[in-house]
Amino acid sequence: MPLSEHEQRMLEQIESALYAEDPKFASSVKRRRLGRSSGRRRLQAAAVFVVGLVLLVVGPLVGLSVAGLPVVSLIGFLVMFGAGLLALWGGGRSGPENSAPAEAPARPAGKRKFTERMEERFNRRFDQE
Repeated sequence: MPLSEHEQRMLEQIESALYAEDPKFASSVKRRRLGRSSGRRRLQAAAVFVVGLVLLVVGPLVGLSVAGLPVVSLIGFLVMFGAGLLALWGGGRSGPENSAPAEAPARPAGKRKFTERMEERFNRRFDQE
């Protein structure tokens, strides 16, 4: 289910506050995120996957087996598995999706930090009860 515009704005505010509070932590979390590979990396992973699929299918035709295991098919499966990991993790850390975001916009002197506002809201909820 996609996020509403309000939820997307809130998420962006939280993310920018995180980058403002602790940019080192935020960049390390962004680097570890799955599913953020580039289109070129996905294309490479798809090509490697097809090669693994061909090896998997051709394995029984070749007939090379050790202890009853078709070696070529096993290698094909491992190549396909590696291609899946390559597509998920994306490989290198270069590119626009893996680079550190721009600094958070400067806030006016009257505005407080995001965490301070959230603490105040939290405290008000408990004071009301």
